[in-house]
Amino acid sequence: MPRQLRFKINKKEFSVSPVKVDRRKLYGWTELRAVDDNGDPCQLLTTDESGKYIIPLGGTGIGILSESGTWVERSELKTVDADGKSAPLFESSFNTVNILKKKITPEEFLDYSIKDFYELTEVPPGIMKEIGNAIFSFPYSYNDSYDPSPAFIMVANNTLFLLIGVKNVFEYLCFGDCEILDESPGDQLMDKGDEDIDFSMF
Repeated sequence: MPRQLRFKINKKEFSVSPVKVDRRKLYGWTELRAVDDNGDPCQLLTTDESGKYIIPLGGTGIGILSESGTWVERSELKTVDADGKSAPLFESSFNTVNILKKKITPEEFLDYSIKDFYELTEVPPGIMKEIGNAIFSFPYSYNDSYDPSPAFIMVANNTLFLLIGVKNVFEYLCFGDCEILDESPGDQLMDKGDEDIDFSMF
């Protein structure tokens, strides 16, 4: 039996079963294959820094070293926030009741890129009516995590969906004084003496 998610909305608690929607069935997919002159698939190999020794696939690994260069076990690591304090551990969304209270606008929703989405099945009667046209947001983590993902619940085509996203962060660049972006472009193009110009004559 698949794991179920529990939610609570307007004092009503319900459980649903998430079924992952295969994006490849919706959009298709492409594959890049490397082959030799005979059409046989190539095997990925790496070399050491000197380039003298060939390391086969699986011959390398990732290790963690301290500032002094000694080996550190993962069990010795501690997650902290920007202030150096212990970061809170969020319980798995499958082991708690997820409260559907925070609503976001469609404009806010478009600030996220969706990386996974699920169809929620076995929805009790009346729940989709409770959600309506709203988009509810809540923190989601498959396992216990220090960094939950933003998740969204919404109804589309009489189906309840769960979408897991990541916030888009855009950095605006400009030349010179960036404050001119707050000014109206029309104010910069027109002089005071041009106010009486009838642009329809052009």
